[in-house]
Amino acid sequence: MEETPLRIMIVAGEASGDMHGAKLVAAMREQAPSLAVCGIGGSALAAQGVEILYDASQLAVVGIVEVISHLGFIREAMHALEKRLREEPPCLLILIDYPDFNLILAKKAKRLGIPVFYYISPQVWAWRPGRVKTIRKRVDRLAVILPFEKGFYQERGMEVEYVGHPLMDTVRSTMERADFLASLDIAPESTVVGILPGSRRREAASMLPVFLAAAKRMAPELHRPVFVLPLAPTLSEEDLLINGLADCGLEVRVVRENRYELMAACNAVMAASGTVSLELAILDVPMVVSYKVSPLTWFLGKRLVKVEYASLVNLVAGREVVPELLQDQAVPARIAEAVLGLLTDSCHRARMLAGLAEVRELLGGSGASSRTARLALELIQTGQGRN
Repeated sequence: MEETPLRIMIVAGEASGDMHGAKLVAAMREQAPSLAVCGIGGSALAAQGVEILYDASQLAVVGIVEVISHLGFIREAMHALEKRLREEPPCLLILIDYPDFNLILAKKAKRLGIPVFYYISPQVWAWRPGRVKTIRKRVDRLAVILPFEKGFYQERGMEVEYVGHPLMDTVRSTMERADFLASLDIAPESTVVGILPGSRRREAASMLPVFLAAAKRMAPELHRPVFVLPLAPTLSEEDLLINGLADCGLEVRVVRENRYELMAACNAVMAASGTVSLELAILDVPMVVSYKVSPLTWFLGKRLVKVEYASLVNLVAGREVVPELLQDQAVPARIAEAVLGLLTDSCHRARMLAGLAEVRELLGGSGASSRTARLALELIQTGQGRN
């Protein structure tokens, strides 16, 4: 007799959520092969056989004008998912980050008695902490990927599990450094400095000119310096050229493929604040984190954001492991000085590498997707969601 499929709905509104969601679906299928999954996602979830009701790329918009122009599509997607929840109620609704959309959908699911599982929580610990009350009402179980998040939610009365960070399963270099550098015709004794200005055009426009100017300052102090830039899939070479690469007076190797091999081959990196700091920590690469936003955004952020550090590495460690040069401190001279310190001061470098090792330990090892899959399937087995 053929097994009745377990129907799941999953919503991943951004590219990272699509990637992590696909790994979660694969892990759930290992434990429950009869899963039938539909929802919102991208190419990674589609490759796992998920019925894509709406493409995530059309929902993942940033900025007031962009959101307004997409409101019709966003409403249409919400209505379609609500209709599917009513007419073909799934055993479980899985939500991944993307809180502005997902928490509304969670409310609709709860009214229908459908259990709600949230994976990769909104960063309410950084700002809008009042949103925890909404999450507590609408979510049955929460799986978090940063170690300090468990205590934050438990103190506020939520059922929460720390599953480890999914990047621990995906971030790795598969080539020896010397072999990889040889493939780029870079001598192994070269001092390789990475330039990672962020994956969004606004970030590149803000940070790339600063990083290039810092590179120009430090180049005379380095032995056989080589500057490399892994090109994010969301950017084009034209984005780099118009933001300083065309006339910086330096040779910068722009590499499209083998992102993690390139990052792992660096002696040190200048990086915009973001998930990339955790990727570098996992790869054991010393870094300087920097970021700049508009004066108004900085003014508001200083009053709204409730955390001490900007980089995820320092937030996970609970102390300053990597230097953060933000806003007025994000200037070429300061950045160049900090990177040169990592390249020339062996004690300073060793302290940072020890700190990065602590962060890797805190991130929970491999297996985040499998642990999350078990929690999600357990929620199905316990029955309907709380009303």
